[in-house]
Amino acid sequence: MRTAVINKGKIIIKEVPDMELSEREGAVVRVLGCGLCGSDIVKFIHKISKDGTVLGHEIVAEIVEINSKTNFKQGDIIVTSHHIPCGECVYCKNGNVSMCEHFKSTNLKPGGFSEYVYLTEEHLQNVAHLKPENLTDIEASYYEPLGCCVRGIKRANLRGNSTALVIGLGTIGIIMAQALKAFGMDVIGCDLIPERVKILHNLGIAACSVKELDPNFKADGVFMTSGADKAINTALKYVRNGGKILVFSSTPNNWGYANNEIYYRELTVLGSYSPAPVDLADSLNLLRSKQVKVDGLSTVYKLEDIQKAFDDTINNRIMKAYIKIKE
Repeated sequence: MRTAVINKGKIIIKEVPDMELSEREGAVVRVLGCGLCGSDIVKFIHKISKDGTVLGHEIVAEIVEINSKTNFKQGDIIVTSHHIPCGECVYCKNGNVSMCEHFKSTNLKPGGFSEYVYLTEEHLQNVAHLKPENLTDIEASYYEPLGCCVRGIKRANLRGNSTALVIGLGTIGIIMAQALKAFGMDVIGCDLIPERVKILHNLGIAACSVKELDPNFKADGVFMTSGADKAINTALKYVRNGGKILVFSSTPNNWGYANNEIYYRELTVLGSYSPAPVDLADSLNLLRSKQVKVDGLSTVYKLEDIQKAFDDTINNRIMKAYIKIKE
């Protein structure tokens, strides 16, 4: 089978032995397509992942072989996430599932940018769902990234009808804004790129350039989906006293939020990383009900063109890449 692996600063296609279930519980699935996540880009650029690593986790797949106690069967088209929390450790019990050691150790094997993937019984029981019939494969591939947004919204714990500002309207910002609206928030998004502002505006959500924000505007909650260091100052400028800033991105220089701003203004600054199984289920419901629309956000690439997908994403030529693996 073909896989896309990191090799000396590039992504190359490599032939490896076919995936077999053998005597294991779980399933072997044929990957139909996989979204390219920002975390994949970070791991690639900063050489966090070693040569030989197969990245990718936002998969839509068909079950080709299964040995499971679940109701899934051969031929089912599913979506799944890659990590599963244990539910028993101090992190899980305190709502920090993405800090769970078991969560971090579980993954798709060998990775989503592969023709076939092995899913454990844990995956099937906790984070896999049948793909809704009213969603295309590309739409369904947003299941996991939207789940991350859902968890961030829950962690922010804003009251209903609160004012939420989303800073940065890449695909995460656009789906975050829609999810916030679905959770009953009064949402406005901002970005420096006019085309991205227009996308959110066309989805029925207020949006503007960062420079056009009313200097007197204050949000109950600011959702930082921008990876720009300067966006930190924007967040501090537009959050109200006593408000919350939800950090949902890394920044190049790893700058922090001003201590005295947090202290004197009684701000809450918190991070959110990956979703729990319940957040993923909520995500799928938002996609199924079309409360979050993702049509047209992704650009499709063939597996053999995956290096171009990485390059185009890194250079901001596209919003998001979707790697179509089964022709």
